[in-house]
Amino acid sequence: MTIEEILAIIESDPVTAMAALREKSVPVPAWGGKKGLVQEYDPKKHPVNNKAKYPDIVLKDGTIEEVTRVSLNFQQLAVKRMSELCCGIPPKRIYSPQDDTQREVAQWMERIYEKNRIDSVNIERTNMLFAGCEVMTLWYAVEQRTSAYGFDSPLKFRCRNFSPTLGDELYPLFDEYGDMVAMSVAYRRKKAGNTVSFFDTYTADRHIKWSTDSGDWRVEENEETTITKIPAIYMYRPEPIWGGTSNLVYEMEWSLSRNGNYLRKNSKPLFVVCADNEIEFGQEKSEKKEFRSVLQYPKGSTVQYVTWPQAVDNTKYYVSELRNLYFTLLQLPDWSYEKMSQQALSGESRKQLFIDAKLKVTDESGRLLEFFDRETNVLRAMLKTATPDKYHKAIDDLPVEHEITPYEIGDEKETISNLMTANGNKPMITQRESVEILGWSADVDKTMKELEAEQQRSVFEGYE
Repeated sequence: MTIEEILAIIESDPVTAMAALREKSVPVPAWGGKKGLVQEYDPKKHPVNNKAKYPDIVLKDGTIEEVTRVSLNFQQLAVKRMSELCCGIPPKRIYSPQDDTQREVAQWMERIYEKNRIDSVNIERTNMLFAGCEVMTLWYAVEQRTSAYGFDSPLKFRCRNFSPTLGDELYPLFDEYGDMVAMSVAYRRKKAGNTVSFFDTYTADRHIKWSTDSGDWRVEENEETTITKIPAIYMYRPEPIWGGTSNLVYEMEWSLSRNGNYLRKNSKPLFVVCADNEIEFGQEKSEKKEFRSVLQYPKGSTVQYVTWPQAVDNTKYYVSELRNLYFTLLQLPDWSYEKMSQQALSGESRKQLFIDAKLKVTDESGRLLEFFDRETNVLRAMLKTATPDKYHKAIDDLPVEHEITPYEIGDEKETISNLMTANGNKPMITQRESVEILGWSADVDKTMKELEAEQQRSVFEGYE
């Protein structure tokens, strides 16, 4: 069914319309369920914590002895690492205004991004993407006058993320040419103490909302929109960022758990008496009733504590190799304190450690940049609804590019030294810029005036 045919039966046959909108053509793995990604993402659901596969020990007296279960959240760590690499240095929007009007519009758009804390939003939605494989950001306007964007606006602009990791269901609908014609999201919310299911659909000119508030699915809202663009931006990937490496994590968990059982059983010291005669034990009283214990053994007997001389090096080596292989396959840096503190490295040497990670960010940046570009276009359309007509052409024509800078550890002193050498040891910034960058002064203008006064005083003192 085409989107026009679906919209035509919304009121008369809402169930059929919703079923058509739920048709999903993108290859995204499921999040929930017994075979969903959450089984790998959540360490509590790993096989080592499954008592059917790895049961506790039932003793002869009926008591249960719990086995050692060591679970590792490496999948969550991979998601965080990738988000930090992409957004640790916040993605930038590069405006290239051609005139004063476009320059003014650029300031407005950037203020809208800043007021919505876009840097935090980017971290949140990259986490959702790399874990749940899809995310949707909905931009909407609230009728509330504000001047926070640099102009008198009758609307407040807001954004909100939806993802399977939050329990939402996303359904993008594309036409035969691959263009998105509708974006739908199913979610549940508490309403008057009851859990109500909602289904929202956004097209270029309509917003339709279904709900089960009355028991069955019914259309609650069916309204026209004026921005002529779908206000929901969607992004997906075919597999999670840890794709294909969960078996390595499971093997590390099994090794550590089984080794923990052996250590717990055998690491307790044994008191061994070597003698040919029969010796009675347990005659000493409680340590609370006597200040010393006296044991008597035949001549020639040997008494000693015996501990388990287990070689832990094999297990340590095995787990360490699996850990290294995990990060190597994912092209992610291992930023643990143990790894980073093993040897002192210069800033340039540390940069070399991030080559693989930077290439990984380059691989992922394509879908992110496309997502950011679509978001800017939606924001242009929404900004036009809150500004006079004379600004609309400048809003459409303003060039905006996005840039993702992979995070890396750098040595500022070494960077400055290299730049000074390249420019013949000439100054690169002014004294005022140095004071601003340092950030110790609460009032830069006042500090600069005091520095100038001190400099003038020291010059005149030289002639006295």
